[in-house]
Amino acid sequence: MFHPLPLYIGLRYTRAKRRNHFISFISGTSMVGITLGIVALIVVLSVMNGFHKEIQQRILSMASHATLTDPYGGGMTDWREVLQRVRAHPDVVGAAPFVEVQGMLVNSSYVSGALVRGIVPTEEDEVADLREQMVSGSVDDLADGEFRIILGRDLAAFLGVGPGDKVTVVTPQVSATPVGIMPRLKRFTVSGIFAVGMADYDRNAAFIHLRDGAKLMNYGEAVSGVRIKLTDMWEAPRLSREIAYDLGGSYRLIDWTQVHSNFFSALAIEKRMMGIILFLIVAVAAFNIVSTLVMVVTDKQSDIAVLRTLGLSPARVMAVFMVQGTAIGLIGTLIGMFAGVVLAWNVEPVVGTIETLFSVHFLDPTIYYISQLPSDVHLADVLSISGGAFLMSVLATIYPAWRAAQTQPAEALRYE
Repeated sequence: MFHPLPLYIGLRYTRAKRRNHFISFISGTSMVGITLGIVALIVVLSVMNGFHKEIQQRILSMASHATLTDPYGGGMTDWREVLQRVRAHPDVVGAAPFVEVQGMLVNSSYVSGALVRGIVPTEEDEVADLREQMVSGSVDDLADGEFRIILGRDLAAFLGVGPGDKVTVVTPQVSATPVGIMPRLKRFTVSGIFAVGMADYDRNAAFIHLRDGAKLMNYGEAVSGVRIKLTDMWEAPRLSREIAYDLGGSYRLIDWTQVHSNFFSALAIEKRMMGIILFLIVAVAAFNIVSTLVMVVTDKQSDIAVLRTLGLSPARVMAVFMVQGTAIGLIGTLIGMFAGVVLAWNVEPVVGTIETLFSVHFLDPTIYYISQLPSDVHLADVLSISGGAFLMSVLATIYPAWRAAQTQPAEALRYE
């Protein structure tokens, strides 16, 4: 049979403010501490999710979900047949051949290393968003035999070139000349500039036509490999294995989680550690609940003794004070969860208002590629934060409630 007496008394103690205002104040600060801790956790983790999503989108806008290459590092001669077989896979959205050249770009006295990738503009659209990243010029300007090149914004700025200027591409391939062995080099005309917002591409990447790249690498009709875009990038490891199996296992296939594993692992660790650090705010608030209940137990010694004399068992006395502490934690958790989600959804206008009022820029657009705070609220984060805070609040009530249950009526009423 359900006996709501501990619940009634515990909630009454939570509301009572007549005898000791200081205890009520401590209870209020504990509740506010839990609320602020949850709000801070939800907002910070949502902003971190937003940044991670933005960075991920920028990386994958240029990187393929999977890359198929020759296992021995040479050129792939049967790439046309491979391309047809890959495109026939039901989970493949698009595929495109490429030639990759690790070389140097030279303009006058300026020299910079770069990854030069040969592409077919119309087919590259199937696996990357280069067309949407163009600042000047067009991807379609890359034509076979024209020896044109598209540079990243930072790379072009370092070399001091723009559309119409010339740069020299120097490759590791060598050619025999009357004066000896010389590296292969070719003059290209800059036809466009792109900007992704990631230094890996804007500072270190350039694009040329596929056939021009094959000539530079002396591949003839071969290519370096095939880039693949899948229906679900999160299933890239599994789908890559399926595609490799369908092709007979004679090719090397790596997916984006392998190429960028260190980077995304670092982001995950950063988020996890930030969550642990910020959760200490909730832990401090939970300790406040302990101190609150200890003072309440001390203040209510005579009340506890009377209740014990009237037949209330130690377990139900313990339940009274657990109800009081749990109520503080529950209210703080619910308010914090609601306020945190609302603030996380509106963090961009809130930050914009603060910047306008105080004439500051938290993310200066002249310095940072991301000039606004992105936010991505994950239900799993909200539930884990709120659940963890509530659980900690409940655990904080156990020791003070146990101390209350150990009260001896005769000792407590001796001096009353």
